[in-house]
Amino acid sequence: MGKEPLLQKVRIQEDIESDKKTRVNGGDDDSPVTFVLLLTTLTVLWGSFSYGTAAGFTSPAQTGMIKGLNLSLAEFSFFGSVLTIGGLVGATLSGRFADLFGRRGAMWVSNSFCLVGWLMIAFAQATWSLYIGRFLLGVAAGVTSYVVPVYIVEIAPKRVRGTFSAVSTLVMCASVSSSFLVGSVVSWQNLALLSTVPCVLEFAGLFFIPESPRWLSRNGRVKESEVALQRLRGSSTDISNEAAEIKKYMENLQESKEDGFLELFKPRYSRAVTVGIGLLVLQQLGGLSGYTFYLSSIFRKAGFPNNVGVTIATVVQSTMSVFGLIIVDKFGRRPLLMVIAYFKSLLLNDPTCCDRHDVFGVIHHRAVVFVSGIFSYALLENYTSISTFIGVLVFLTSITIGIGGIPWVIVSEMTPMNIKGSSGTLCNITSWSSNWFVAYTFNFLFEWSSSGVFFIYSMISGVGIVFVMKMVPETRGRSLEEIQADITR
Repeated sequence: MGKEPLLQKVRIQEDIESDKKTRVNGGDDDSPVTFVLLLTTLTVLWGSFSYGTAAGFTSPAQTGMIKGLNLSLAEFSFFGSVLTIGGLVGATLSGRFADLFGRRGAMWVSNSFCLVGWLMIAFAQATWSLYIGRFLLGVAAGVTSYVVPVYIVEIAPKRVRGTFSAVSTLVMCASVSSSFLVGSVVSWQNLALLSTVPCVLEFAGLFFIPESPRWLSRNGRVKESEVALQRLRGSSTDISNEAAEIKKYMENLQESKEDGFLELFKPRYSRAVTVGIGLLVLQQLGGLSGYTFYLSSIFRKAGFPNNVGVTIATVVQSTMSVFGLIIVDKFGRRPLLMVIAYFKSLLLNDPTCCDRHDVFGVIHHRAVVFVSGIFSYALLENYTSISTFIGVLVFLTSITIGIGGIPWVIVSEMTPMNIKGSSGTLCNITSWSSNWFVAYTFNFLFEWSSSGVFFIYSMISGVGIVFVMKMVPETRGRSLEEIQADITR
C-alpha cells in the first residue's frame, strides 16, 4: 500500500523529465496565441465581469432601491450581504460542478443562476424576490471565482499562462467601475437588466469554445482532448509533445483513483493544500473586502473628498491591472507576491510612513517592517487625508498586481487533477468565509480604532512575506504536469 503511490509519483516525474529532454520544436513551449484561444478566454471572462457587476451593484442602487421599494436600511443591508452567503454555497458546489459537468458545463450552470438572479432583482416587487435574486448571484459568483481561473490555466500555453489569468483581475476592476458609472445615470432596475448582457454573451459563447483538454483527458476522452488542444493551439501547430505529456500524466493519475475529499489530508498533498489555503486566507485577511466594500467610509473618516478618491482609485487600479498583465509572466508569481507583501506591510500599517520612515531602507531590512509597525501604532490616529489616500492607492495597487489575482493562478496551477475538485472546493470555501469575516468585522474594528484595523491588516501582510518565502513555489515557465508532479513529491 505504501509503495504504490510512491512508485506512481516516481513514474510521473520520470515521464515528465524524459519529455523535457526530448522536447524540441512544437508543443507547449512555443505555442502561438491563436484567435480561438483569445475568443475562448474572452468568452469565459464574461463570467468574471458578471461577478464584478454584482459586487458593484449595491453602491449606485442603494438610494433608488430604498425609496422605490420602501426598504429599511436593515433590509437593504441584508440584501447586500446575501451575495456572500450565496458565494459560500457556490464555493461548496464549485469543485464538484467542475469535475462532474466539466469546466464549460460548470460555467453554463453558473451563468444560468446569474441570469435568473438579475431578472428576479430587475422585476422585484417584494423583498423576497430581491433576496433570492441576490443569493443566486452569489452562487454564480462562488462557482465562477473557482472555475474561470482553473479553465484559463488549463487551456493557456505556459509562457503566457500568468498573463491570461491576470486578465480576470482587470475585468473585475472594469466591471465594478462600469456598475458605478452606468448606475449613476440609469435606474437600479435598468442597471439590473443591463447586467444580464454579460450573462447572455457568455451563455451564447460557451457553445463555440472547447472543453478543457486536461479535463477531457482526465475523464478518458483522449481523442476529444487532442481535438480541443489542436483547436486552441492552431491547426498548423504540432501538439504531439504537449498532448503526450498530458496523456501520460493523466494515465498515472487514473491508476491511483484518488478523488475523495479525505485524500486532501494525505502527506503528498499537504504542501499544495497548505499553500492554496494560506494564500487565499492572507489575501482576504489582509483587508481586501474591507477596502472594497467600505472605501467611501475610509475616505470620509480621513477627510478626503469621496468622489475624487473613488475616481482616482478606480483609474489607478485599472492602470495597474494592465501593468500586472505585462509583468506577471516576466518576473514570476513568487517575487511579485513577496514585493507586494513588503509594501502592504510597510505602508498600510501607518498611512504617514511616506513622511516618517525611510521606505527604501526598511525594504532592505525586513525585520524593520514589524518594528516600524509596532512603534508607529501610536502615530496612526494623527494621519493626514493625503497620506491616507496614498496608503489606499498602495493597497489597491498591491491587490491588483499581486495578492488579488495571483493566489488563484497558483492554486489552479499546482493542484493535481485528481484532487482539483475537492481541493478547489475547500480553497473556495476558505476564501469566501474569510471574505465574509473581513466584510462583517471591518465596521466594528474601524469604530473601535480607525488606525488599529490597518495595523492588524499590516501585521497579517507581514506574516504573508514569511509564508511566501517558505512555502510558495515558483510556477512561471513550467507545464502544469511538471508543477504538480514536483509539489506532490
